[in-house]
Amino acid sequence: MDSNLTLAIHGTRGGTRRLNVAVIGGSLTGPVAALLLLRAGFDVTVYEATPASTPLGGGLIGLEHTALDVLDRLGIGRHEFIAYESETILQVAVRDRRPAQTVHHTYPGRNTTWTLLHQALTARIPAGVLHTGTRVTGLSTHSGRPVLRFADGDTEPADLVVFADGRSSIGRRLLDPDRKLRYAGYVAHRGIAASVPRPDLRDFVRMQPCPGAQFTIAPVPGGCDWTFYLGCTADEYQRHFGASPTRRLLALPRHISPAARTHVDGHADHLLPPDHAAIVRATTTRMAVPVLDIDPPTRMVWPVGDGHAVLLGDALAPVRPHTARGANNGIEQAAGLAVALTQHRRYAADLPTALHGWQRRHLPTAVAAVREGPVIGDKLGLGAR
Repeated sequence: MDSNLTLAIHGTRGGTRRLNVAVIGGSLTGPVAALLLLRAGFDVTVYEATPASTPLGGGLIGLEHTALDVLDRLGIGRHEFIAYESETILQVAVRDRRPAQTVHHTYPGRNTTWTLLHQALTARIPAGVLHTGTRVTGLSTHSGRPVLRFADGDTEPADLVVFADGRSSIGRRLLDPDRKLRYAGYVAHRGIAASVPRPDLRDFVRMQPCPGAQFTIAPVPGGCDWTFYLGCTADEYQRHFGASPTRRLLALPRHISPAARTHVDGHADHLLPPDHAAIVRATTTRMAVPVLDIDPPTRMVWPVGDGHAVLLGDALAPVRPHTARGANNGIEQAAGLAVALTQHRRYAADLPTALHGWQRRHLPTAVAAVREGPVIGDKLGLGAR
């Protein structure tokens, strides 16, 4: 272990020394947490399992005003991650492949893409803080301190371990192993097309062609991002993408079989307006995400020796995409954690009490989002019954 790491002493009358915080996960929630904690004066190291050489990319994300405000406080300009300032959602009922009724909604935020936001966040992480290709495999203690174990056999101590490592979280498996992912019975097929169905597309469009299907499309730099939600049994998922839905949580372009492509194209031709079906058919690079459920969390904080570990974002509670709460929950939880830890450092606030206060404020929102997903899915006719 690195003897130069800063040792934290909790809750003394003379204040606290700097906590050493290990953040696990380099997607969105992890970098947000790391940047907030670095600005608050903590020693932070980020560990991301994906190697730096691996191409990264992701789809459309809705960020509410609370999350946008956190990014403002980090000094990230809107122009870096928001290409279109629209607040409008167009809800379109489709009948016989024609728009039958359109209802306008106003979204309390803006849309971005995972790719743009990830680039803006990671560009601000100081050199030496982010360690890629570093997979955590275990968590133990030594002399009272939490100790992370990595796939290559190395170990590192920390005072607080922040698991923000997504739906397949090792942190959740270590800390809360009884909560396992369950396949919900449908798939979010996704693509980024190099063209748009009409040149004036600026809003997020949600199409409802029939129960059991939903299609969304929105402009992104260079084209449009679409998602087609379609029912799919676990056996069909295995045949289409080469592994079970709870094992292959993201089907990359190389996993998309000809049968999967035919399945999506056929439904597009049968259900969507011709111009939107043409966009789907013309999209060469595609991905797919199985929609998953999990039991609601009952806690966010665990003692580990004299230190602590916490779960954030999808590591804590993966939610169905229809809730639009995945990224928002993670960012808001990260901001709240930074506040709690700042109070501990600056004013010698009792650390366990501060962490449990943070849990009390944010856990209900995470639980509500987990429960809301299946309700929305049932209304759309999506998911196992």
